[in-house]
Amino acid sequence: MTLKLKNPLAFFDLETTGINISNDRIVEISIVKLLPSGERVTKTQRINPQMPIPLESSLIHGIYDDDVKDAPIFKEVAKSYAAFLEGCDLAGFNILQFDVPLLVEEFLRVDVDFDPSKKKLVDAQKIFHLMEKRTLAAAYKFYCGKELLDAHSAEADTMATLEVLLAQVERYEGQEVVSTRGEHLGKVANDVAALHEITASNMVDLAGRIVRNDAGTEVFNFGKHKGRAVEDIFSQEPSYYDWMMRGDFPMDTKKRLTEIKLRGFNKK
Repeated sequence: MTLKLKNPLAFFDLETTGINISNDRIVEISIVKLLPSGERVTKTQRINPQMPIPLESSLIHGIYDDDVKDAPIFKEVAKSYAAFLEGCDLAGFNILQFDVPLLVEEFLRVDVDFDPSKKKLVDAQKIFHLMEKRTLAAAYKFYCGKELLDAHSAEADTMATLEVLLAQVERYEGQEVVSTRGEHLGKVANDVAALHEITASNMVDLAGRIVRNDAGTEVFNFGKHKGRAVEDIFSQEPSYYDWMMRGDFPMDTKKRLTEIKLRGFNKK
């Protein structure tokens, strides 16, 4: 089929030094501009990020420091990319959460005007998640080939979940699990400890406001300090702890925050 377009639709993807929108940089950008006529115009380029590419990122996208050492920096190509995207709407996979915000940061950093609010944005991942339901009934049908007849009955849901997990282990055993952010989480195994590592090993509080990063450090998973060490923030900005204690956060989250804060006191 062909898409009905009023404006060119630019599908794009970024490979980057990491997943921090504020601090990480582009190492490769590829754009496929789909014109209303059906013609496709492709523009792909490696970018020197002006910072070392972490090994864990290179292992995902295959781009190492030597591959970009002679590539242009983003400032040198920013205007040409802004011009290439002029008049285009934007499309991609997970662009709303990652690619668009990071690209905008790169443009702002070099003072080149690029305003996505004037464009239509289409995220294929969001359509996928909206249309392919992730309910227990859907999982039961997919993995077990059965209809969940008494959905939302606690016992029926529990029995179905047991069957789903057994079927998942049987289907995926030995396969490497990679997160949507490219993190290697381990292999599926017929072992509860291994399954925990895949599904919950980085959790600190049950609400997911605090998680452990790759180094095992507790970091905030939301807000202005997302990705930063909780202990460091409490040391540099003590009022942030007070704000969270007064805020509408679960008691479990507040308990974990207090444990981290007290641990910091004990180090002094």
